[in-house]
Amino acid sequence: MRYLFSTGLFGAVTTGISLLRGTREAPVTWRAVLAWVSWGVTFALAVGAAIDMRRDHHGEPVAIDSPLAAKQSKRAKKQLKAIEKAAKATKR
Repeated sequence: MRYLFSTGLFGAVTTGISLLRGTREAPVTWRAVLAWVSWGVTFALAVGAAIDMRRDHHGEPVAIDSPLAAKQSKRAKKQLKAIEKAAKATKR
């Protein structure tokens, strides 16, 4: 539920509503089409970000191009280092 109300997704939905209200009675022009295409890209990116946040929260890997990939990689290296340190301590 927290991913549903993320700021990016919430902003994209509210922008879509206002775009719908603004273009409801207007004729279809190239500007209107471009506005809808732009909104579609924004909405897709917001959904992708919400999916990446959910995957990261559940410990699943995210795509390399995701902003969360660096954090996830750093966390994995830290966990590996802790495991190696624990294994070294048990050998002694």
